[in-house]
Amino acid sequence: MEPSHQWTQTKELQVKRKDVAFIVVLLVLCCPFVLSESTRLFFKTATTQYPLIMSFVKFAILATLGEVIGLRISQGVYHKCGFGVLPRALFWGCTGVLIKIAFTIFAAGAPVVVDQYLHKLPAGVLRGDLSAAKVATSFAISVTMNLMFAPLFMTLHKISDIHIEETGGTLNGYFTRIDFARILKQIDWSVMWGFVFKKTLPLFWIPAHTITFLLPTNLQILFAALLGVALGILLAFAGTSKSLQTADA
Repeated sequence: MEPSHQWTQTKELQVKRKDVAFIVVLLVLCCPFVLSESTRLFFKTATTQYPLIMSFVKFAILATLGEVIGLRISQGVYHKCGFGVLPRALFWGCTGVLIKIAFTIFAAGAPVVVDQYLHKLPAGVLRGDLSAAKVATSFAISVTMNLMFAPLFMTLHKISDIHIEETGGTLNGYFTRIDFARILKQIDWSVMWGFVFKKTLPLFWIPAHTITFLLPTNLQILFAALLGVALGILLAFAGTSKSLQTADA
């Protein structure tokens, strides 16, 4: 067997072992929430009593996890120099707080707009059983939130990513001054508009957040954070597919 072939097999085996270890760690961390009633009760109580803190924790862990998995899919590693896990976790945690506040604002305001200007809604429509009115109201909340709040958040996310890369992925570097004017000029707005705004908003986020607002309030932020994991994986696969198509061409 040639040395290069041996090295390739050894490398693939190491990668597989890392994947298995990663999955095992995730399962161990999830087990208490699946198997323990007291853990689930604690989680539910904490979410109710400390919604902003728990929103920070959920997004810091789950959305960052989505980026880590995306890195593994697109580049074959779970971490690389300059990736900046801690700065990304900090950004996502703060994002979780903003998203919780946005959920509260739009879930209260959008139904009022629908009720007063479009169609009279039954009282407490979001707290009732699944119905056409509840789906329509959830859709209205999702549309207004994703058209008014999401573009600003996505732009801030891009700015944060660029700043993390420029400061070497360090936490100290992340707290240095951000030159917003310069970074805004660096953003590829054709991609931001043509893909991020024009495609992910109507095709992913609006349908996904419609489902989010059909869920009980205490599960909405958790589901939204899990959507961050799903999107990170989808974008990684999309990026990998584009790279392969470019290589074939």
